[in-house]
Amino acid sequence: MLPPTKTQRQQRGSLMRLAHRRTVPPSRLRYGAIAATALVVASTAVVTGATGVSAAAGCRVDYTVTSQWSGGFGANVAITNLGDPLSSWTLTWSYGASQSITQAWNATVTQNGAAVTAKNVSYNGSIPTGGTTSFGFNGTWTSSNPLPTSFALNGVTCTGGITPTSPPTSTPTPTSSPSTPPPSGPADITVNTATKYQTVDGFGAATWIWGNSTWSTAETQTLVGMGPNQFGLSILRTGISPVSSEWSTHVNVLKTAESYGSNVKFLASPWTAPAAWKTNNSRTNGGKLRTDYYDDYASHLNSYVQYMRNQGVTIDVTSVQNEPDWHPDYDSMDWNGTELRNFVRDHGARVQNTKLMVAEAVNMNYTYTDPTLNDTAARNNIGYIGGHLYGLESQGRMRSYPLAEQHNKPVWMTEWNHHEADGSGSNIWGNPSNKAVWDETLDDIMRTVHRLMEANWNAYIWWYGKRFYSFIGDGESAYGTTAGAPLKRGYAFSQYSKYVRPGYQRVALTKSGKASPLEVTAYSGDGKVTLVILNRSNSAVNNAVIQAPQNVTKAEYTATSQNASAASQPASVNGNRVSVNVGARSISTVVLTL
Repeated sequence: MLPPTKTQRQQRGSLMRLAHRRTVPPSRLRYGAIAATALVVASTAVVTGATGVSAAAGCRVDYTVTSQWSGGFGANVAITNLGDPLSSWTLTWSYGASQSITQAWNATVTQNGAAVTAKNVSYNGSIPTGGTTSFGFNGTWTSSNPLPTSFALNGVTCTGGITPTSPPTSTPTPTSSPSTPPPSGPADITVNTATKYQTVDGFGAATWIWGNSTWSTAETQTLVGMGPNQFGLSILRTGISPVSSEWSTHVNVLKTAESYGSNVKFLASPWTAPAAWKTNNSRTNGGKLRTDYYDDYASHLNSYVQYMRNQGVTIDVTSVQNEPDWHPDYDSMDWNGTELRNFVRDHGARVQNTKLMVAEAVNMNYTYTDPTLNDTAARNNIGYIGGHLYGLESQGRMRSYPLAEQHNKPVWMTEWNHHEADGSGSNIWGNPSNKAVWDETLDDIMRTVHRLMEANWNAYIWWYGKRFYSFIGDGESAYGTTAGAPLKRGYAFSQYSKYVRPGYQRVALTKSGKASPLEVTAYSGDGKVTLVILNRSNSAVNNAVIQAPQNVTKAEYTATSQNASAASQPASVNGNRVSVNVGARSISTVVLTL
């Protein structure tokens, strides 16, 4: 399907359907082997590994090994121009121990033997005198990983002293230090695990829905993996095509996610039934499912689930319909709440080895779900309630759903797509420190995750996981991202997805006046207490004291902000208290092992 025009997108304002997502994905850029783990592009102010510094009259290069694991490493390179302004640049260096670069972002990096060449990309812009630009990459190493000893910028060697230190031999972990005990007196955040709220099912994103594009193995691993600099998504949403010959497109992605991730669940959503079964005889522009084809439609959904099961993929949740209340000129189908109730009541049991979801309405419109929840036979044939976030806040439904809670039906937010930061279409998305991107990520997207967790929702699923405005780049040149490269939005989202795992329960907390600028939720599971902290204010909250219900054996603290991506932060432990500095305009996660 062709993407909607900007005018068409703006016409959806009443539903907050901003920059709608039915864009056919561009061809992926093809480059050399992609590392299974993607790296945080850390600023030179947050140095977690070995650093080499080379300086001369014309340039200074700071080369930082930000993380290292068995067989792989990540690095950040900052170039400071001490000479005349540079409109473009080429940086070269050589490796001394057979290191190989596998994936880079914010620069075009090639390698020939030991020789490495990095060139600026369009969105880097020029480097003024005294200015700095940076880029990052993943690489592999074998027996050792020494730092480069010299660099040349546009053919001119940056000479000077370089004092390499041993790079880290494992991924750095946040500091837990008992040497500086938190201050006495009332705590700023007090966690009460005795009071429990909803059980978390997970945080996720959607695969491609249309066409033959899909994620590579490495991209899937970056999105679902729990290793260094991976995002830990625990739910993947995929589409059920009305054409069964297209079902194989995403098999490899789902199989990779199931085998590589940790307890990943799959949600399958249909956009339409086959055209011949609908009142308008078309896949598009809505149209209702004819009642004489209800049984066939149930068999169609069941066939998809069993097909995937035979491929080794368990479809945990199957939606009856994506957006039954939206009738655009792409795949869609129209239902009302009574029709959905009748379908799941009379035919839902035919869909086996999965749990049905009703109904993924545009803004969790209760008229599409209440009839099913109020009918005992229909209610017994479903497992989940789903809804989208478009217009949810303005409609007053960004809150708990008592009827669903009464009947023990988990509520999932299964889609939202929001990217207004690009305005008329600039290439800002590949820049990890772009302020407009960060402000939208923190103030709009992460805020809604927090709000829905506070409202007892059980899952939050973003739109496409791979897109220029999403978690990993898609390589679309107009927006400045590299295919498969991690994006700031992915790091921010991982502050939830990687640390608040399926099965954790949200628990109660109280805050002091000092902590009032902070938006905090806490979770209990796996012998840990996990807090996710949003500070959307312009001021840091230093020496914030967190009080756990029992002694803390280890505290791990990571933060994402405009200038840091899932960066380790220090945390001081003393008994059941932990002290952290919460940066301004940041989202952070504190994991307390009890």
